[in-house]
Amino acid sequence: MGFSPEAPEPDESGLVVAPAKSHEKLALALAVIAIGLSVVLGFLYLRSVRRLEREVAQLSQQTEAFRRLVERAQDQSQTLVQQASQAATNAQAAAQQRDLAKQAQENSEAQAQLARQQAAAEQQRANQATQQAEEYRQQREAELAQLQQALSQIAETRRTAMGLVMTLDSKSVRFDFDKADVKPEYRDMLNRIAGILMTIKGYRIAVYGYTDDIGTQTYNLQLSQRRAEAVRDFLVQAGISPTIMTTKGFGKSDPRVPGDSEQARAANRRVEIGIVDSRLLTNGQLAAPN
Repeated sequence: MGFSPEAPEPDESGLVVAPAKSHEKLALALAVIAIGLSVVLGFLYLRSVRRLEREVAQLSQQTEAFRRLVERAQDQSQTLVQQASQAATNAQAAAQQRDLAKQAQENSEAQAQLARQQAAAEQQRANQATQQAEEYRQQREAELAQLQQALSQIAETRRTAMGLVMTLDSKSVRFDFDKADVKPEYRDMLNRIAGILMTIKGYRIAVYGYTDDIGTQTYNLQLSQRRAEAVRDFLVQAGISPTIMTTKGFGKSDPRVPGDSEQARAANRRVEIGIVDSRLLTNGQLAAPN
């Protein structure tokens, strides 16, 4: 188009001034650009800072949450440790109880075994005692049978649950009415009885006196006692130990022959001699013969 830039005009010194203005514009433009860049960079920096703050806040929250998790884990771990310790203590206590129970069971079994052994020993002793008692009974039965046979040749002798009872009535030793002395004619018979009784061992002898029905009960008790003592004294003189003999009067009770005839009354004026195994006595006392 035929256009051409104007040539710069020189200033008063003759220098060219047009380029200086261009430089100012350029500098102004650069300043504006720099400011814009600064603004942009500042904005970006602020955004970055805020983002970093948000991230730091998030990290702080996460760190706090993690710390709480760690604390909770520590608490749980401590609880588990305590539970494990308690479990170990319980296990130890259970083991001790098991050991004690086992020991108690072993002791119980040992005691049961000992009890069984003692029971067996007691049973054996009981069997031996039973056997010995049976042997003793058989021996005593044989002795009483021989004794009864020997005494029966002198006077009536009968067996009782306690032993033997020999009756000295009017057929063997007659007592006169209201008398307690032993007549001379009966002494030989009493000596024979004493000779037999001296051969027995382990027996007690009781002499029982009786009267007829005449007289009061009080008087007859005294009379019957004197008759029993008279026979006892004769047997002692014949050699029987007085320590194994007792006497008792029963008066007119338990008449041998009922009735009031002279024969009945003579039969009831009697003495009976009881022979009892010492092992069968109660408190050393002899009961009245049956």
